[in-house]
Amino acid sequence: MVKGLIHKLLRAAALSLASLVTTQPAQAYPVDCAILLCLAGGWPASAECTYARAVFIRRITPWPIEPPLQIWRCPMGVADRGPLQSTAPKVWSASDQIGPPLGQLVLAQVVEGSADIDISGFEFEFVRSIRVWDVRHYSHSERGRDDDCSESYNMRLGTYGAQGEFGWQGTTPAAAPQWVLPSRRCTSSNWRRGVGVEWEDHEGNHGYEWVSY
Repeated sequence: MVKGLIHKLLRAAALSLASLVTTQPAQAYPVDCAILLCLAGGWPASAECTYARAVFIRRITPWPIEPPLQIWRCPMGVADRGPLQSTAPKVWSASDQIGPPLGQLVLAQVVEGSADIDISGFEFEFVRSIRVWDVRHYSHSERGRDDDCSESYNMRLGTYGAQGEFGWQGTTPAAAPQWVLPSRRCTSSNWRRGVGVEWEDHEGNHGYEWVSY
């Protein structure tokens, strides 16, 4: 029941971002809070979610490549172990018509007796669904007099840990989804270079974006 309510409020809050911050430029609130909400809600149509998605994609556009969601920049803590305080981002306020404020509900889930933030629960699995594929070089072509095929690559994968920490690790073509490497056939024109990001929203709907360079 709580999971369903969190989902409904995540979507409602993302949809109501425009009405909540229309008197302020998009840069006036923590953009990573907007990214968090809009990603969870499936990037609903609004000026704030459009801006948040643009920042999300711009961060993985070379160079440098940054974590697309920097959740440590979104102040989700609660002061003095009390109820929701002004530290909760304004964009987390939900309409009174649909229930308690989103910030209050989510923080009730993540605060465990202190101001520390815990996002290890399933309701934040959409954060850990984000993956960044950095293909610095990929090619698969015929080499040598015997027309042997040679697959060459330099790839890494960026993922999020239990608490939203971001890190890189090496990866291989075999691990990459097809949208990252559309073909692994041995042809003279099979090469690839770029950065891609994929994610799932709170309902598990998959999305991705690829940036060639």
